[in-house]
Amino acid sequence: MAAVKWVKITTDMFDNRKIKHLRKLPDGNNIVLIWVMLLTMAGRCNAGGMIFLTENIPYTPKMLADELGFEENTVKLAINALEQLNMVCTDNGFFSIAGWNEYQNIEGMEKIREQTRQRVTAHRQKQKALAAAAQSNVTCNVTVTQSNATEEDIDIDKEKEKEYRDMGASAPNPSPSHKPRKPVKHKYGEYANVLLTDDELEKLKEAFSDWEERIERLSGYIASTGKAYKSHYATIRNWARKDAQAQPVTRRAEGASYSRKPTKAEELNDFYDMAANWAAEGGENG
Repeated sequence: MAAVKWVKITTDMFDNRKIKHLRKLPDGNNIVLIWVMLLTMAGRCNAGGMIFLTENIPYTPKMLADELGFEENTVKLAINALEQLNMVCTDNGFFSIAGWNEYQNIEGMEKIREQTRQRVTAHRQKQKALAAAAQSNVTCNVTVTQSNATEEDIDIDKEKEKEYRDMGASAPNPSPSHKPRKPVKHKYGEYANVLLTDDELEKLKEAFSDWEERIERLSGYIASTGKAYKSHYATIRNWARKDAQAQPVTRRAEGASYSRKPTKAEELNDFYDMAANWAAEGGENG
C-alpha cells in the first residue's frame, strides 16, 4: 500500500495526561519525540499502525535506535514506557501503534481516495478515447485506400478507352463475363421466313441432296399456317425422320427426288389408275 503522507496530531497534544507523564520521566522529551517518530513510521508502513522494516522483518530496539538516531537504551526505555501507557503494542516481535485510527485524518483520507478515483476515471476515459481514435484512424485509412483504388481504376479505364479510340476501335464491354456471340441466322425460302445459320445450312447440304426443296417445303408451310418454330433446322431434320419412318409410296412428284407420303388426291388418282387398268384387262379377256 502507498505510504500515508501525514498523521493527525491535535494541537492540545501536550496537554494530554500521557504526554505529560512521559515528559516527567528520565529523558522524557526524547521519549515523546520517539513517540512522534514512531507515528510517522507507522504512516509510512500504512499497515494498520504496524511498524516493520518489511512485512516479514520486524524492527528490533537496536534497529529502531539506528533508524531514529538514538541510543539503544533510550529506545528501550521509550518502548517500555509507551507499552505501559498502552500507546504501543508488541505482537510476535512487531511493534504497532495502539488506536491507530485516532491518528488518521479521516477527511484527508477520504479526499485522497476521491482524488484517486477521479484520476483513475480520467485515465480510463483517456485510454478509451485513444483507443476509439486509433480505431477511427484505421477505418478512415481503409476507406481512403478503397476510394483511391476506385479512382485509379476509373483513370485506367479512361486511358484504355482513349487508346481504343485512337486505334479506331470501340472499347470492349467492361462487364466481367463476356458472353459468346450467337451465330447470325440468314433468311431462306420463297417467303424468306426460314432462318438458318451458315453452319446449319452446310449440315443440311451434307445430309440431303434435295435440301433446297426441304427449305421451300418449310417456308410454304410456315407462310400458310403462321406456325412458329424455335429452330427451323431442327424442324427440317425432324420432318426428315418422320418421312423415313412413314410407309413410303414409290411415287415421285415432278421434280421431286425423295419419297414421301402421298396426298389424298394422289391416292385417289392411284385408285382410278388401278380401276382403269383392271377394266382394260377385263375387256381384253372378255
